[in-house]
Amino acid sequence: MRIPTRFSDSIHILAFIETYKGKLPLSSEHIAASIETSPVVVRRLMGKLRSAGLIKTVHGSADPKLMREPKDISLYDVFLAVEDEQHLFAIDPKTNPDCIVGGNIQATLNDFYNQAEMAAKAKLATISLQDVLNSILVKQSEKDPQKLINSNLK
Repeated sequence: MRIPTRFSDSIHILAFIETYKGKLPLSSEHIAASIETSPVVVRRLMGKLRSAGLIKTVHGSADPKLMREPKDISLYDVFLAVEDEQHLFAIDPKTNPDCIVGGNIQATLNDFYNQAEMAAKAKLATISLQDVLNSILVKQSEKDPQKLINSNLK
């Protein structure tokens, strides 16, 4: 089973836009190279981010911009933009109703999954894109401080 990466890829796109604005063309090709995906996937996700009011793009221009300050974009905002209020957990709808486990697992897991989902969404609402950007810079400085200084990303 493949786990979708739309959410993490969308956060990646926003962080890339903010990190590299004014430093290199922000084309879907450059962003896709960072994510190691197709430019088509990047354009599709950017369309969702644009529709949600998180970025502004101009057709034919490699210059997307954040519509809000990074501190004002929560990870929950990004989740809603690209996941269309999808549930974080899925329950197998095909279980044997004549089995003690199969006949009760869906309702049981539904209760627990709803609690976990509410907690996860509440946590995502408290984490901003700025928090992500700050963490990226800290992690980069721990890995290779010279690269961070040379790239002028501080």
